[in-house]
Amino acid sequence: MGHSTHVKVVCVKGGGVWWNHPMRTPHRISNDRAPSEGWPDDAASPSRSRSNPYDELAALADNPLDDFLYEVPDEAPDEDAWLPPNHRRGSRRRNRFAGLSVAVKALVAVVVLCAFLALADRWALLYAEHRASQQLKKEMKLTAAPEVEIGGFPFLTQLADRRIDEMKVTVPDVAASRVTLAKVSATARNVRIEGSGLTGISGIETGAMNGEVLVSFADLNRELGASQVTFTGHGRDQVLARGTLPVAGHDLKVRADATIRRLGATGISTDIGDMRLDVGDLATYRPGTDASEGLHLTAKSVDRITAETDKARRLLSIPAIVHRAGVPDSAVDTALHSDKKLSDLTGSPRFVKSLMSMNLIDIALDHPWLLQKLGLDPSLLKGLSHLTRPQLADRLSLAFRLPKLPGDHGYVRLRDVSVEKAGIRVDLSGSGLAVGH
Repeated sequence: MGHSTHVKVVCVKGGGVWWNHPMRTPHRISNDRAPSEGWPDDAASPSRSRSNPYDELAALADNPLDDFLYEVPDEAPDEDAWLPPNHRRGSRRRNRFAGLSVAVKALVAVVVLCAFLALADRWALLYAEHRASQQLKKEMKLTAAPEVEIGGFPFLTQLADRRIDEMKVTVPDVAASRVTLAKVSATARNVRIEGSGLTGISGIETGAMNGEVLVSFADLNRELGASQVTFTGHGRDQVLARGTLPVAGHDLKVRADATIRRLGATGISTDIGDMRLDVGDLATYRPGTDASEGLHLTAKSVDRITAETDKARRLLSIPAIVHRAGVPDSAVDTALHSDKKLSDLTGSPRFVKSLMSMNLIDIALDHPWLLQKLGLDPSLLKGLSHLTRPQLADRLSLAFRLPKLPGDHGYVRLRDVSVEKAGIRVDLSGSGLAVGH
């Protein structure tokens, strides 16, 4: 009495339950029952093995692999389901083109067709320009093929009509007499094509034509570089020539002014004026036979001579100089015996002017020592005497004529001549020129 009773239940493998009472000996409680107590018939069989409680618990639990190892049943595809993009360009392009309307497809076809026609037109144009360029080079005997540009679009319709709206021809470096024409350009309109068919072109004939010719000063300076003369424009029709010219082993300074004029229908002439050669600061030579032409002392040279008594007396001892200066014989005798009278005579403005106006070439032929006393090389006298005005003018001439044009039909005329900073520009016009006939 008063003591609490503790009961402990112990489960033992094999299905038996043991009751452990502190005051009693443990004994086993059997699970076996008679069939009459409600167990199945097969449970009473002595051969039936006893059940394992762990196996029963495992049967009640779900298999953890069932969440991963299962088969999804086939279902109808969802139209809104996401699909990966198709990166095949061909199919995308076909799909896009298939989605265009008929009008857009027709427009694309027209654009493609026009592009091919334009390409064919440009190819035919380039071929025609090349043929024309080679034909002009052959007939005009040019060193370089000219540049030909055919205007108007499209070209094939002009070719079919056998008439070109506009054609421009540029010929560089054309030889014309002593000079080279830097550029000859002409634009012809209403050019008629000779031949049959689109490819049968035998020649062309121009309608009205306008153009220009340029003579470059840079080319003139290079071509006439042997004389080391440069040309520059001055005003509308004048060209200045400045440089040096070799004469008898001496480089003499040369200067001349040329006036440019039109000569006939196809030529340019140059009138050379104010030509002179400077022999240092001693004398000036002007070719010609007039009184102002020939070899003349400069004012500086005369001042130097009259300042030296010995040279002054030598001048007065030459009768040709005294007579040309208009000095009386009595005045000459007085000056030769008096330095003051000599200085007064040779220093007078009248005597200085007379001495400068004398042509020393005529006097030096009779008195060769005179040039040497004046500081001039006697061999220079011979070189200058052979340098006539026509010879010097020819060296500085810029005259030229247009080269012969191809064919015997039509004409070309020079209209206007002008001098610019870059060179001499000449406008021309013509009509009816034929090439390839």
